[in-house]
Amino acid sequence: MSYRREHRASKGALFDEYDGLEEGGLKASSSYSSGIDEHDNDKAIDGLKERAVFLKRLTGDIHEEVESHNRLLDRMYGCIKGYHVRNHGSL
Repeated sequence: MSYRREHRASKGALFDEYDGLEEGGLKASSSYSSGIDEHDNDKAIDGLKERAVFLKRLTGDIHEEVESHNRLLDRMYGCIKGYHVRNHGSL
């Protein structure tokens, strides 16, 4: 359960370092050398990879939760249907 809490806590900060992306926050300045640009790009790519892995795990967790809820609903429907058939003859 702490794994899910960790996801919830970090969801808000998922793209914090990229807040300036729409305003050109990752644009390279001509005053930087190509080595610095390459290093910055590598760091940005690594960050995006980490976020992609996080999102993939999160969507897997959501999928498992939905399947669990569907099984619960199926069992509840079966119980209600059985009760109704026993007491009223049909559903």
